[in-house]
Amino acid sequence: MTYTYETNGAAIYKQSFAMIRAEAALARFTPEEEPIAVRMVHAAGMVGLEQHVRMSPDFASAARAALAAGAPVLCDAHMVSEGVTPARLPNANQVICTLRDPSVPGRAAEMGNTRSAAALELWRPHLQGALVAIGNAPTALFHLLNMLQDPDCPRPAAIIGCPVGFVGARESKDALWADQPVPCLIVEGRLGGSAITVAAINAIASRAE
Repeated sequence: MTYTYETNGAAIYKQSFAMIRAEAALARFTPEEEPIAVRMVHAAGMVGLEQHVRMSPDFASAARAALAAGAPVLCDAHMVSEGVTPARLPNANQVICTLRDPSVPGRAAEMGNTRSAAALELWRPHLQGALVAIGNAPTALFHLLNMLQDPDCPRPAAIIGCPVGFVGARESKDALWADQPVPCLIVEGRLGGSAITVAAINAIASRAE
């Protein structure tokens, strides 16, 4: 049997986004936020995800302005950093993941924490004005929130907080949303992950000016 299917990539994207906009509950998102939510739904392959997406009122504008100004994107996992499309970045922005730095295992042992959390200590020289993207580790998001309680810690421009899982994921995102040290985006509950986080970054980058 020969299968017939759509082979035009642009047509697939166009039809996919049209289906999402027809089926998903997007009315509560502003024109700046809607493309971000649509791409996140697309990455998840799940209409209904948009009901769990929360963005602080100034998140989309703050994140886009940061990228337009050349800010780096700081990622907790290589699955996130490798998914960012360089051609979409508006200002040759650096995409940084410090998880494989040789010092991280030792730092984690000293801290009594995970490598994902320890790797964030290496973000300090890059953190001011950055776009932070945490799509994997709840411990990374919790540690970032602890770092930002220090008034001397550099402040990112915006945080995408979408760690996924069963232990700490919901709680870390609830903590970010309650605290909101800077403009932020979360996916409520256990949902999240690298693909959804990457989709949000690429959507922001595509519209950054």
